[in-house]
Amino acid sequence: MKIFFKKSICAMLCVGMFLAMLINIQRANAQPTSTSWLSMQINKHPNIIAAKEEMNAVFSNAEGNKQPLYNPELETGYEREGDANNYSIGINQTIDWWDKRETKEQQANFSLTQASKHFDFLVQEKTAQALQALITWQAAKKQAFIAQEQEKQLETILDLVKDRQKAGDLGQVDAELTFLSLSQMLNVTAKAQVQLKQAEAQVKELLQDWTPDKEVLPAQGLTISNYQLSPQWLQQHPLVLEAKAQWQIAKSNAQLSMLEAKADPTIGINAGKNAGDNVLGVTLSMPLNIRNNFSAQARAANQQALAAEANVLSIMRKQRFSIQSSIDTLLTYQKNYQRWQQLMDGRGKRSGDLLQKQWQSGDVSTTEYLLALQQRAEGLKAGIDLQSQFQLSQIDWLLQVGQIKTVLQQLSQP
Repeated sequence: MKIFFKKSICAMLCVGMFLAMLINIQRANAQPTSTSWLSMQINKHPNIIAAKEEMNAVFSNAEGNKQPLYNPELETGYEREGDANNYSIGINQTIDWWDKRETKEQQANFSLTQASKHFDFLVQEKTAQALQALITWQAAKKQAFIAQEQEKQLETILDLVKDRQKAGDLGQVDAELTFLSLSQMLNVTAKAQVQLKQAEAQVKELLQDWTPDKEVLPAQGLTISNYQLSPQWLQQHPLVLEAKAQWQIAKSNAQLSMLEAKADPTIGINAGKNAGDNVLGVTLSMPLNIRNNFSAQARAANQQALAAEANVLSIMRKQRFSIQSSIDTLLTYQKNYQRWQQLMDGRGKRSGDLLQKQWQSGDVSTTEYLLALQQRAEGLKAGIDLQSQFQLSQIDWLLQVGQIKTVLQQLSQP
């Protein structure tokens, strides 16, 4: 019973040291951040540059689709008839009799909306990826720091064990256990350093000019106090608006296909000379859609419009459940993280010294002491993971509701 009580006390006190470490790290990193810098970095990413050029291409096509459908045609002719030179010159113009240009202009406007909303979502998604990469890097940095501290602590313990072994207070078994724990800790430290480098590389890939000393996301995380879903968020989500614009494009295309089945007349005026006489003529031509009335194309376009409408409902349904899943995940991590903070409150400063005194006084054996250090490492890792998962779930929730701008507004505040 006594040993179990000592183990519990040691584990609680050791885990408590994590709070003090986190507080120190957070205070060191809590500096004003710049939204403009983050936005600039996101806009410099090759994926965003490519997406912007694709959007510009859609804009250019839309501008072209707003122009008149038919250009005038110049027609000339010349022939030699005996001693007479016959010639004519004229101009033909196809008339947009069914006002197809208006439908194409509406279609172009909807394509502008679709392209802009698609680009908006890509920027939000890339911003979320960058912020989540920063959170992962912060967590990896804390784990590497703690691993290094534990390694240093084990080396100190090893020196103390050697001194106490020489004095006859400890046996060879205690020294061997310390050697084994230190060798294991070297592996843990190496893995922590590798994870830190990998996380750092991920941030640099997303934020071109970022350096480890550049503070973008506060270490304490965001301070969002209200996670209630606004009814407008789902309707105004970029993916939903993009799908609605695509539906409108499909509807316009169906209407245009029906108009394409209707022929437009071509009127021409020409003048010239024939056998020395002045000639003036007017022509009218009209395609006869007899062999092919293009009804199949119109029917296909209408079916595509129905599919686009169903796609809008599908995306709204998927996004609604994604939002619900993200808020459930977020609230779960928030609850447990807040509970962890309450449990750790006020236990960080005195736990390390108290545990070391118990070991040096003989109240805790070396085996128990090393076990407590291992429990402490697991506790610290759990705390870091809990905090990072809570912060990651915040970013994911904001992405699902289309409110990444909320993050940028918070980051712009000193």
